[in-house]
Parts: sequence; C-alpha cells; structure tokens
Amino acid sequence: MSGKPMLHYFNGRGRMESIRWLLAAAGVEFEEKLFETHEEFEKLIQGGALMYEQVPMVEIDGMNLVETRAILRYIAAKYGLYGRNLKEQAWIDMYVEGLRDLSDMIMYFPLSLPEEKEMNLEYILQRATMRFFPVYEKALRDHGQDFLVGSQLSWADIQLLEVILMAEECKPSVLLGFPLLQEFKVRISCIPTINKFLQPGSQRKPPLDEESIRKVKNIFKFERGMFLKNMSTIVAEY
Repeated sequence: MSGKPMLHYFNGRGRMESIRWLLAAAGVEFEEKLFETHEEFEKLIQGGALMYEQVPMVEIDGMNLVETRAILRYIAAKYGLYGRNLKEQAWIDMYVEGLRDLSDMIMYFPLSLPEEKEMNLEYILQRATMRFFPVYEKALRDHGQDFLVGSQLSWADIQLLEVILMAEECKPSVLLGFPLLQEFKVRISCIPTINKFLQPGSQRKPPLDEESIRKVKNIFKFERGMFLKNMSTIVAEY
C-alpha cells in the first residue's frame, strides 16, 4: 500500500461522501477502490474485511474501519478536527448528528417514489429552513466566532458546509434569510484544502442520477426497486 487511506465504496456519494470531505479538509490524500458490480462487492465481503458485510470501509493505520460515524470520529480526532476537550467534542457531536438527519433526507431524495417526489422536496426544504438551519444560524451568532465550536475548524464546520451545498442543489436560494450561514459558506469554502476539493476534477462525487441509481440497485441487488416512501421508510423489493 501507498500509506494513503484506501476507501472502499461504489462510485457515488452515499455515506462515504462525508468521509471524503473530512479527509480532503484535513489535507489528507486518499485512494479509492470503487466497485461497479455485485460480484466485486461480494468479493470484498468474502475477503473478510467487512465486519458487518457493509460499506463504507476505510483502510487506515493498519485497520479496516467500518461504520460511518466511527470512521468520521477517528479521522476527526487523528487530524485535529474534533475539538480541544470533551466539552467541545460534545458540541461537535450534537451538531453533526443533527446534520446527519438533514443530509440523510437529501441523500435519499433521488430514491423517492415518482408520485411523492414533489412532496418530499417540499418536506426537505421545510425542515432545512424551519428546523435545522435556524439552529446553526443561532449557533454562529451566539458563538461569535468564525467556526461553530471553539476557535478553529472542526468536523462540525465541514459537515455543515457539505449539507449546505447539498441543500442548495435542491434549491439554490435555500439560504435566503440566513445571512450568517451565507457568510459561513463563503468563509469555509475559501479554506485552501476545502477549496481544492470543491474544484472540478477532485474526488468529490456528483449527486445521484438515474444511471447511478441503476448501478446501486445492481450492486446491492435491489433488483425490482428501491424507493423512499413518505420521507421515512426505505422500501426495497428483492
């Protein structure tokens, strides 16, 4: 191995995307083994590297790390993005867990049943602007710093920028009415390592499109369909 972290996943965002963001923000170069078929995924399972026979999986420091939050916490702690003390870590955890709720809704949105797509989009935007973004707008105002926690960049800031950009893909004007979040977006996007990740040609992945959804269904053997129903239940027909 090259010594760089090795990311095992399909060629798409999914739960690996936040890991890509965190490594990129830390200035860590990484490599990817992206499987395209069910046979390639099955081979990874049969190799015994996946504790729960699920991805994402990251090879780093001689370990095969699985479970998204465990991977993210390890990377954040290793590269100084997880606060300076337990109190700061607790605030970071609270912020990123809330962001996960919103990012999951957006991530699964392309899997909406066709007749529910408009309703689901309206629900996502309502939750973003009425429940989640007000929390982070207030956090920035109350903290009075450039960052959500402490006085330096953390996992929470990186996760927030990622989710803001995801929400803007749903509706470009979603930050209207949140001036501090607008400033935050510009400020964090200008950090050199993050700005590099935002440029064309980086390892950042695009949103799911119809071709990507077809590949995901084939890889994980969702042969007849996989849909998000009522923004709460994944319905997979085998």
